[in-house]
Amino acid sequence: MDAKTSSADLSSEAGSQVETEAKGARRSRVSGIDRALQVIDYLYETGAPSGAYAIAKAVKAPLSTVYVIIDDLVEKNMLARNADGSIWLGARLYHYGLAYARSLDFMSVATHEMHDLCRQAGETVQVCGRDGDYMLVLAMADGPSHYQVASRVGTRVPLNWTASGRLLVGHLPEAERIELFKRCARTSPTGRAEIDARTLSDSAGKAFEERLSIQVAESDYAVACIASPVCDRSGECVATISIVLPEQKVVSDGNHYTEHVRASAQRIEKLMGWRNH
Repeated sequence: MDAKTSSADLSSEAGSQVETEAKGARRSRVSGIDRALQVIDYLYETGAPSGAYAIAKAVKAPLSTVYVIIDDLVEKNMLARNADGSIWLGARLYHYGLAYARSLDFMSVATHEMHDLCRQAGETVQVCGRDGDYMLVLAMADGPSHYQVASRVGTRVPLNWTASGRLLVGHLPEAERIELFKRCARTSPTGRAEIDARTLSDSAGKAFEERLSIQVAESDYAVACIASPVCDRSGECVATISIVLPEQKVVSDGNHYTEHVRASAQRIEKLMGWRNH
């Protein structure tokens, strides 16, 4: 009995020790990230290269710690070491900044076009992007009617449920599309969304080529969506713009909406300088 108790106690102590060490490692890792950000923030705020001693004094960190952080960040091109030994922001941060600026430019252009399309079509318009295995609503303009759309900004739904979801992966190679849909296709609330990976891949490729995707009551009852891809300079679909409307309107006057949504996607690409792909 004592042997069993002793064994259990040892096991419990070992588990606690592992858990404590893991928590300590997490704290250490976070602390290291915080220190790195303090160094970068100090250089950003002062607006000029600085030496390790001045940085350590400003961020109240041991000089030895700051040396290690600086060496690591220089190696990763996050910081740069000048000929006189002073430290300044590295090229990698500049590239991150450019990417962030481009995303802001895109959302500004896309949001403006979204509101224009909303006025032209008289229906709800969304700008959507891809978030892994899901479609994500990035922006939305409510139409003038009382028709309510369930998917709001921030809504994530499986790629196979929506017209936009298929377009967002339509530029991918066929084999990659098939593997993706095998992994992420889900049955929709209406039961009408396609879940066969090969069928989905074919429809995604075709929709991308035609720059138009239409879904009717696949994710929500009596709701339809008409979407067109927004492609970057390399021809990849980075987002979609879509009109969300009652199902019967697509049946009665679909061409009217498809012309509008295609034209809107093309205008976004043109304004972003991507229309030469």
